[in-house]
Amino acid sequence: MEHLDLGPFSHASGTIRLPGSKSISNRVLLLASLAEGETTITNLLDSDDTRVMLAALEQLGVKLKRDGDTCVVTGTRGAFTAKTADLFLGNAGTAVRPLTAALAVQGGDYRVHGVPRMHERPIGDLVDGLRQIGARIDYEENEGYPPLRIRAGDIAAETPIRVRGDVSSQFLTALLMTLPLLKTESGVTIVDVEGELISKPYIDITIKLMARFGIEVERLGWQRFTVPSGRRYQSPGRIMVEGDASSASYFLAAGALGGGPLRVEGVGRASIQGDVGFANALMRMGANVSMGDDWIEVRGIGNDHGKLDPIDMDFNLIPDAAMTIAVAALFADGTSTLRNIASWRVKETDRIAAMATELRKVGAKVEEGEDYLVVTPPAKLTPNAAIDTYDDHRMAMCFSLVSLGGVPVRINDPKCVGKTFPDYFARFMALAQP
Repeated sequence: MEHLDLGPFSHASGTIRLPGSKSISNRVLLLASLAEGETTITNLLDSDDTRVMLAALEQLGVKLKRDGDTCVVTGTRGAFTAKTADLFLGNAGTAVRPLTAALAVQGGDYRVHGVPRMHERPIGDLVDGLRQIGARIDYEENEGYPPLRIRAGDIAAETPIRVRGDVSSQFLTALLMTLPLLKTESGVTIVDVEGELISKPYIDITIKLMARFGIEVERLGWQRFTVPSGRRYQSPGRIMVEGDASSASYFLAAGALGGGPLRVEGVGRASIQGDVGFANALMRMGANVSMGDDWIEVRGIGNDHGKLDPIDMDFNLIPDAAMTIAVAALFADGTSTLRNIASWRVKETDRIAAMATELRKVGAKVEEGEDYLVVTPPAKLTPNAAIDTYDDHRMAMCFSLVSLGGVPVRINDPKCVGKTFPDYFARFMALAQP
């Protein structure tokens, strides 16, 4: 297996401009494709997940003109021209879930599939929600999982749609983005969320982006959402994708562990992404953090003992960035507990199990629960640990931080970062110093 050896490093400083957010990039691509008019998207992320979304949209008849990180999308006014398509979507949840919902109301015959891991990631709650409005969706292999066959159905959404919120927020996002395409007698469609809605900031991203395309969603708490029906998305003309706040977490942590100053540009106080909340978690651990509208900077650790403070926190709102906290906990002065992270188990890999296994390799004592992780750092990190990455981009990026502990670390299959951040390691090594 290909690998990359990092470190040992003792310092990290500099400035990095973040690539575009994956979550925003794929949402904006779909909204622009469904809209009326032409949309110019700037700072669009170039990664595996956005490439499969772009390829799928082209298969569906959407006209796209790409030039670097800019893409001009000619909208289809809500109706894809291709009524049959076989769509391979890799392991991109931000493509599979929203496209499944959009295709269910197109009146065509479509197949949606991906890599083997995508066929292990649940989609049943979304399919159940779509079937309530008359969608015809069949599972080709295992009940509740892709691959899917989507055919024309008798679509009607006069009664509230119920969807579970405790597995993935992408199910609700997919429904919200699709429902304006339907017509109802009342002029609205209602979605009721069953159970606790996880990853609420990602729903906030969806609602704010829909508003940019002319559709205002009303919500009653996080349990009921009212969506205008029979409406057409309107292109905003131009829209810039924010830097990826989840990707920012690795560099912010590096600024704490490596002394800084390390500044990330492209996210800050004005961000619509919940993962900027990572900066607050890092502050709770004792890091020196400052923030502007479009930047965040970290200058080492501000307490007397020079180690991060341990943290005990509910990470339901920022599950992706929380992975970086699990590795930062190796550098804490005591035991840290990450709570309410059950969604890790249905991501690119079972992240709770994977994180526990790899943290132990560098010497940590780890307790793994169904929805929590307890990390006790070692007195000294184990050098030359070979970290397996499970074809999960975030595992690879998180564990690069071990190299800032003055020990070398080996990252197996480093190319898996191509899912969201293809040049991550080059950017990381440009900031880290021996």
